[in-house]
Amino acid sequence: MPAKKKLWFSGVIAVLILLLTVSIGSAVNAVRSMQTAPTVESLEKALTGTEAPVDIAVPTETATPVATTPATTPAQLSSAEVSSFLALLDQLPTDDSPASHTGYNRDYFNVWIDADGDGCNTRAEVLMMESLSQVTSRGTCTISTGQWISAYDGVSVSDASKLDIDHFVPLNEAWGSGAYGWDSATRVRYGNDLGYDASLLAVTASSNRSKSDSDPAKWMPVSHSYFCDYAATWVAVKWRWSLTVDSLERLTLQSVLNGCSGITVALPEKAEVVAGVAPEEAAPVSDGVLDPNYGTCSVAHANGAGPYYQGVDPEYAWYRDRDKDGVVCE
Repeated sequence: MPAKKKLWFSGVIAVLILLLTVSIGSAVNAVRSMQTAPTVESLEKALTGTEAPVDIAVPTETATPVATTPATTPAQLSSAEVSSFLALLDQLPTDDSPASHTGYNRDYFNVWIDADGDGCNTRAEVLMMESLSQVTSRGTCTISTGQWISAYDGVSVSDASKLDIDHFVPLNEAWGSGAYGWDSATRVRYGNDLGYDASLLAVTASSNRSKSDSDPAKWMPVSHSYFCDYAATWVAVKWRWSLTVDSLERLTLQSVLNGCSGITVALPEKAEVVAGVAPEEAAPVSDGVLDPNYGTCSVAHANGAGPYYQGVDPEYAWYRDRDKDGVVCE
């Protein structure tokens, strides 16, 4: 074959080889593209859940929170306690003329007795129960020392002789609120009530004298932090003994309790109350001898003088009748 013709034939062969290579590469790429591209069928399978989709994120299911009923809080419990004492107050009958029930005498309540015969009278029992430390005593059961906090004024006391045992609802107040119609045994049980811890309270003598026979409309303790428990206890004792309240007393108690967020006083149980006849008290008679004007009842007592009765003893006019009971220097 001539050299020129051989050269032409080689060039043709090279071009054919080049074209064949390019065609094969394009075909391979086309096949690869068909294999990797998502088809309509593959997408349908992914949507119907029969095949995992390509490059599609499956959302994670989030649990829905379950609503729960909140636990009762201390504040809610306290409110319920306050409402309980307001309910007791609503049950107390009203008597707006307690002063009309005359004839009160502290001796009718026979304080203090030894109810259980253990040698300790009611005063000693209260001092032992309320002391924050071990008490000391002398004789049979006369309490000497201990540690007490006087609730009315917050004073800390270690000498028992500086304490009075206060009838939370004073005897004279109880008399005018219903005790005038009790039998003698019920009055004695009231005067020595150890069946409800709040009935009797060890307090400083000065705070007890300040309170005297006053109800909450006329007197409240110096310690404002004690107002709520004081009002609740007053209601509790009156309810326990089926006593009455007057309108102003009721209004005061409602006002105090409605402002309370918590009470630490236990609810009482009903005491047995037996009706009876008020004891006959002999009318006071003047001895006909005019005592000196001692200036104060303390000095009069020191000299063995008193008591003086309104309308009977001229000496009555010389002294102040603080409780308006018609008797001074009693």
